Amino acid sequence: MAGTALVLGGGGLTGIGWEIGMLAGLADAGIDLADADVVIGTSAGSIVGAHLTSQRHTLAELYDHQLAGPDGESSTRNGEPTARMGLAAFTRFAGIALRSRDAVSFGARMGKLALAARTAPEKEQRAAIARTLGGLTDWPARRLMITAVDASTGQRTAFDDTSGVTLIDAVGASCAVPGIYPPVTIDGTRWIDGGVHSSANADLAAGYARVVVVAPMAVSGGPIAGPRSQGDRLARQGARVCVITPDRAARSAFGRNVLDPSKRAAAAHAGRRQAAAHATEVRHIWSAKN
Repeated sequence: MAGTALVLGGGGLTGIGWEIGMLAGLADAGIDLADADVVIGTSAGSIVGAHLTSQRHTLAELYDHQLAGPDGESSTRNGEPTARMGLAAFTRFAGIALRSRDAVSFGARMGKLALAARTAPEKEQRAAIARTLGGLTDWPARRLMITAVDASTGQRTAFDDTSGVTLIDAVGASCAVPGIYPPVTIDGTRWIDGGVHSSANADLAAGYARVVVVAPMAVSGGPIAGPRSQGDRLARQGARVCVITPDRAARSAFGRNVLDPSKRAAAAHAGRRQAAAHATEVRHIWSAKN
C-alpha cells in the first residue's frame, strides 16, 4: 500500500465553492493536495478535480473565480429559473433509496427516473459543462478518475484518460443529476451522476496509503454508503484517512438549493475558514511516510 489519493465528492455549485475554498485554505497552511497521486472526482468534485489536476489555474485563481459571482452560470438559462436541488429532491431520492436493495438497484431506479424526465437538451447541457471547465478539453497529465453511473444497469464506472471518453463527456456524465439534467450519451450508453452510487465514492481510493476525502455531502442511508463509512473501511484496510465534511457554518452558507450560483461565494468563504480546523490532521496524513 503506497501513494496518496484525494477524493472530491459531489455537492452542486455550493459544493464546488466549498471544495475550492477548503483546498485554498489548506494551501494557506502549506498543504498542497494537488500533488496527490490520484484525484477521484464525483459530480461537483469532477469539475474541481479537472481544474486542480490540469494546473491551468492556481488555487488562488480558482478561489477568486468563486467569489466573482455567477459569471456564466447565471440565475436563468434561456429564461428558465436556476435548477433546484433542495429538500424536495433529496427526499424523493431518499424514498427511492429505501426501496432499493443495494447501490446498483438504486442506480437503475434513478436511471429510469432520469431517462423519463423532461430536461434541457443534452447538447445545451454539454455546452454548459464546457463553459464550467473554462476551456479544458484534454485529460490532465496527473491521474484523474471521474465517476458516473450507467442509467440502464445502475453500475458505476470510473472514467480516466484510458477510457476513450472525452473529459467534457466524463464530467458531464458525472454531473448529470437525475431529473434535473439530461443523461449523457457516450457510445450509445446513457450515463448519470456518479453521486447516485455514493456521494464521494471514496472506496475507489482502496490501495492508497494516505487518503483525504473532501465531501460536501455526508449523505448515507439504505444502500448508499457515505464518505465516513467508506473512510472507516479504508482505515481498517490500513490507510491513513481524513474525511472532511461541511461544518454548521458551511451548511448554512449552502442555503436550501445547492445549485444556486449566488451561494458559491459564501460556500467558498466557509470552506476556506473551515480548513484551519483540519490543517493539522491533514498535514499529519499527507506528510507521513508510506
